[in-house]
Amino acid sequence: MRDLAAALGLALAIEGLLCAAFPRAMRRAMLEAAHTPTERMRLVGVVSAVAGVVVVGVVRLLMR
Repeated sequence: MRDLAAALGLALAIEGLLCAAFPRAMRRAMLEAAHTPTERMRLVGVVSAVAGVVVVGVVRLLMR
């Protein structure tokens, strides 16, 4: 549970930094995402989730 909270905090910090540093680019990216077809968004979400789980698993194996 501690790892999940840390990961969520890190994701929020990175997103906040990106919004603060590149507000126009983030707005453009959000507009593009809003116009992306649902199936493509779903595919990107599943691929991202799987990649995240793989990264966490690899890091946990290497950091024993």
